[in-house]
Amino acid sequence: MAEAVGGSARVAGDLRRRIVAGELAPGERVPSTRAITREWGVAIATASRALAALRAEGLVRVVPGVGTVVAEPAGRVPEPAPPVPPAAGPRRPPPPRAAAEEALGPDRIIAAAVDVADAEGLAGLSMRRIATALGVAPMALYRHVSDKDDLVVRMLDAGMREWRAPVDAAGGWRPRLDGAVRSLWAAFRRHPWMAQALSVTRPQAIPAGMAYSEWVLATLDAQGVEPVEAFDIHLTLINYVRGAAAVLEPERDAEAASGLDNDAWLAEQEPGLVALVGSGRFPLLQRMVSTEYDLDVDALFERGLLLLLDGLAVQFDRIADASRTAAPPWAR
Repeated sequence: MAEAVGGSARVAGDLRRRIVAGELAPGERVPSTRAITREWGVAIATASRALAALRAEGLVRVVPGVGTVVAEPAGRVPEPAPPVPPAAGPRRPPPPRAAAEEALGPDRIIAAAVDVADAEGLAGLSMRRIATALGVAPMALYRHVSDKDDLVVRMLDAGMREWRAPVDAAGGWRPRLDGAVRSLWAAFRRHPWMAQALSVTRPQAIPAGMAYSEWVLATLDAQGVEPVEAFDIHLTLINYVRGAAAVLEPERDAEAASGLDNDAWLAEQEPGLVALVGSGRFPLLQRMVSTEYDLDVDALFERGLLLLLDGLAVQFDRIADASRTAAPPWAR
């Protein structure tokens, strides 16, 4: 055990030096637990302890679907503002909670709720938790939002407002859809809870989401796609982004509960998986298990989006061919 602890301290020290020296820049991925076992010759548990030590120091953080990356350097703590002299007259200033409630409004509540959900997921979101973050009584929130469901819809609208229509979409339908879907993915990456909160079967009234839908439907309409088929394609694209993002929040929760990032967890499962596929019944899976494969959610998203757009290109060619065939000879 002492040797393992010493090994983890050695690995953490080497990585700490690289981070401090700038060899690993903020946002750059640090070696995974599997890579650490190869480079330093230590066990998976030792590699996990080294990364955990760096996380505790705030030098690295876990990004779901990406791995452990170098954390941004902590900003300076702002100096406290000078005290404001009391106003003339006998009136006493309101208590801190009363003052906070006077300044309360929907925008502040939604922003606080988004911050809580970003950090703790939807499971950590409650009216009491938001009230604590704002320094107000829970009942004060209900003067601005009717209930938690109403709040989540407003949070979704705030998240979807981060979507931006592609700036340069002069190249036709493909750059329009490609840019729209990528921008939506970026919003889901920043707010992993959105994948769970957004419903396709019971759609919520989200104005910012309607702006995205209108952009996609207009693009499909320009291609001559019939309205029902266009809406199906539009929902397929949304569901693709939502499905790709669905792993983000559970992965963060699992990492927090187990202390193992995705690489460390997979490495622990590897012996059992090797034994299972080693029977010869699954030769292709056995080949993959013996291949160096790092799951990257962003790379997986890129591949899936490419396949979707390639499939739409084939479909649009068919629509164009059918339109030409249906046209009278003089119009072809």
